[in-house]
Amino acid sequence: MCMRVDITVSKTRDKLIEVARQLFARNGVENTTMNDISQVSEKGRRTLYTYFKSKNEIYQAVTTSELDIILFSLSRVVKKDIPADKKLLEFIDVRLKTVKAVVFRNGTLKADFFRDIWRVENVRRNFDKKEIEFIEKILSQGIEEGIFKVEDTIATAEVLHYAFKGMEVPYIKGIIADLRYENEKKIRSVINLMFHGILKPPSPKGEPVQ
Repeated sequence: MCMRVDITVSKTRDKLIEVARQLFARNGVENTTMNDISQVSEKGRRTLYTYFKSKNEIYQAVTTSELDIILFSLSRVVKKDIPADKKLLEFIDVRLKTVKAVVFRNGTLKADFFRDIWRVENVRRNFDKKEIEFIEKILSQGIEEGIFKVEDTIATAEVLHYAFKGMEVPYIKGIIADLRYENEKKIRSVINLMFHGILKPPSPKGEPVQ
């Protein structure tokens, strides 16, 4: 009996989150009221407020559920039985594609992302922590395989995480999303920087350094 109640509670909560997501995506967070969510979900205001005390609370739940989609996709990459260098490249590729899919699926939510960056950042803390853990696992794998030489996997994972994160705003704003060649070129540049750094390789003995 308890399990049945838990399943019902989960389904009701999930439906409220999905209805809110659709309304936020179509009308924007500011133009959506708790009453709108209640009416469209057909659950009633009392039920809605049982699960979420405010619009900001349900907004956070919506954002968390969307970030969970990205985390799930990334977790599948981390679990793959492939060399660490290929895994890291696929991690970047999947991350960008999934972020793009989430953004396009959520319409005006991307406008709210830029208007209230700190509210999004607050929700993203757990996501960021988990992503850093994923990257650290890939780096550790690479060290075991003799592919990577990393002195501090945690610090390096944090740097890579923020590098990936730094690509999000121009990607979401469409500065590079619609320029396929330029986007791939920039991704290759980031990858080259991660793997090789910015130092020129040493010249062979006997040859002058350019």
